[in-house]
Amino acid sequence: MSADFLIIGGGIAGVSAAARLSRHGQVTLLEAESNLAHHASGRSAALYEPRYGLAPVVELSLASGDFFRASANVLSPRGLMILGRPGEDATFERDIADMHLPEVPFEQARALVPILNPATVSRTALADHAWDIDTDLLLQNFARAAKSNGAQFHLNARASAITKTAKGWRVSTASGDHEAAILINASGAWVDHTAEMASIKPLGFQPNRRSMARIPAPGGHDVTHWPMMFGCGETWYAKPDAGALIVSPAEEHAMDPHDAWADDMVLAEGLARYEECVTEPVTKLLSNWAGLRTFSPDRVLVIGPDAADPTFFWLAGQGGYGFQSSPAASQLACDLITGTPPSASAALIAALSPARFG
Repeated sequence: MSADFLIIGGGIAGVSAAARLSRHGQVTLLEAESNLAHHASGRSAALYEPRYGLAPVVELSLASGDFFRASANVLSPRGLMILGRPGEDATFERDIADMHLPEVPFEQARALVPILNPATVSRTALADHAWDIDTDLLLQNFARAAKSNGAQFHLNARASAITKTAKGWRVSTASGDHEAAILINASGAWVDHTAEMASIKPLGFQPNRRSMARIPAPGGHDVTHWPMMFGCGETWYAKPDAGALIVSPAEEHAMDPHDAWADDMVLAEGLARYEECVTEPVTKLLSNWAGLRTFSPDRVLVIGPDAADPTFFWLAGQGGYGFQSSPAASQLACDLITGTPPSASAALIAALSPARFG
């Protein structure tokens, strides 16, 4: 089956790119699993906090704001709180400067989150410029837009071989071959593996595990309107989720690409760090899971044609910013692939280009 654009990867990166590109030609998307967003995209904490990340990531996230605000019901108010303990002043002050959070009195923070422990939390910062992302709705909106323009999505379509042809690329799967002039590598933790299959030089991406635990609402409190909370230095975070609380140790443990699961000891250590800041102990886990957040060597997304073969396009290294940057990232990818003058600055395009790795 031949197309103009062939995308490997059915997470938020690949699906959003399919939506954008489907207005310019025939799109085929291949997803190795039996459903979209099976790996990192389906296990995200799903917050739109546009000041989170390095400068190029922040620029992409800020540029995504108009899209989010125009998308009904995709965003809902959440807010963000950072907690500092004695001896953490330098880290606390760096975090609140980076994320544009004003420091507030402890009692103001505890009025919102009554389980904060005054014996262990010495400084608090709070802002409302963070929103929950309905990740399923966003993903389905992009998928619906792509399919309405004729894009073909193939599940259980793991690439077994990738071959350069006279007209572009051929990707072989168990159910058949797929061809296109342009190949878009949006395969998440597997991006370097995909490149190697295509005889393209890998760029050095590293998947890192992040574990999550879902616990009952602490002390029976209604957590609906609690902000997302971070231990300063991102040593843990907690976020309301459907009447319960998600708590993560916020670890980054290097892993090979695989279907990740939580490490019990790492979870226990992270939950202990969370417990140090609150008055309610964790007595029960409702569930736990893990995902792989994949970073490039400089921890900035890679969006652009390969330096050696411009028909091979990188859309990779989303790390923990995939959903919140997806509107702008997918639009930039589409602009670069189709030759449309991008709205992104030349400096941002250079900062995201795979050519920066030589």
